[in-house]
Amino acid sequence: MAAAKRAEAKRGNVVSGRPQLSLLSLDRIIEQDCIEAMKAMPDRSVDMIFADPPYNLQLGGDLWRPEGGMVDAVDDDWDKFDSIEAYDRFTHAWLAEARRVLKDDGTIWVIGSYHNIFRVGAALQDQGFWVLNDIVWRKANPMPNFKGTRFTNAHETLIWCAKSEKARYTFNYKAMKALNDELQMRSDWVLPICGGAERLKDDDGHKTHPTQKPEALLYRVLLSCTEPGDIVLDPFFGTGTTGAVAKRLKRRWIGIEREPKYVAAARERIESALPLDESAMTVMPSRKSQKRVPFGALIETGLIAPGAVLTDAKRRWRAVVQADASLVVEGRQESIHKLGAVLQGLPSCNGWTFWHVEEAGALIAIDALRERHRVEVGE
Repeated sequence: MAAAKRAEAKRGNVVSGRPQLSLLSLDRIIEQDCIEAMKAMPDRSVDMIFADPPYNLQLGGDLWRPEGGMVDAVDDDWDKFDSIEAYDRFTHAWLAEARRVLKDDGTIWVIGSYHNIFRVGAALQDQGFWVLNDIVWRKANPMPNFKGTRFTNAHETLIWCAKSEKARYTFNYKAMKALNDELQMRSDWVLPICGGAERLKDDDGHKTHPTQKPEALLYRVLLSCTEPGDIVLDPFFGTGTTGAVAKRLKRRWIGIEREPKYVAAARERIESALPLDESAMTVMPSRKSQKRVPFGALIETGLIAPGAVLTDAKRRWRAVVQADASLVVEGRQESIHKLGAVLQGLPSCNGWTFWHVEEAGALIAIDALRERHRVEVGE
């Protein structure tokens, strides 16, 4: 129920009177320059943007492996700019359109290498985006440095931004924790580069796209900050990794790509992608997305009775629950949070995890009773 309400609110996050994206505009590739394509899109019409812009590598000459083979590096025209200043102008131009089409509570991800990510990061802040995290994608199987003149370049950086500091963006914290064996998901992700059957190749056996991203990376990105039905825009679509993963996760998507060979490869790839079964699509809701439940609600519904005794996990203090939802310890009467802080000599305390109740001879945090309440009332 809560997820449906959030989705409805997000769908309504558009400028009144302006056109919205029609269903015919979704789940398709726009074969056009990304800036011009975004200019034709309505304001505040997408929930998330994933951008893998040109790196502007500025490679000088061919790169050879020790055994004599040539490295299949990025030397395509789409990655070439006349100068750093030209690249900066391009970056600001596409980011300005991206900001316009992004909903106020949406987020944007931009990935890059050391060649461009710092300039893109500065441009993001210049455009008014609020940086939430920088994620280091540490490649489990990076390409070695064949010349032996530098450290092996074993990572790329993703910058995750909200549209503003006060944006109520989506972050599926619990889903990320569950994905990481019940540990908080960190900002360093160890994932292999794209290879094997996932790596698209042409009829001659060459890579279709030199910087094709692994689906595992996009799976984590989309699962972390979108919900089923959200609209994901990729303005540098390439061979369609974002679209393929969005289809699997039942997100709507729009891809923009100007290179015909990539468009053809992406269409074929996405058509063969299979969405997950509907029964497997739920994720654990984050605290931020759940409706607030006051401690008094547990007393009103009988999950905790006035006069019940709560203790901390180490049984150092025994608090008696009052009819007004306050707690009393040795004559001191406060809320569950304030009393926990006072007893520990701390400025603050999360009373939901600090206080416990005994059930069947075991202590359980009252937070578990709050979750039980949410289930019972359908929130």
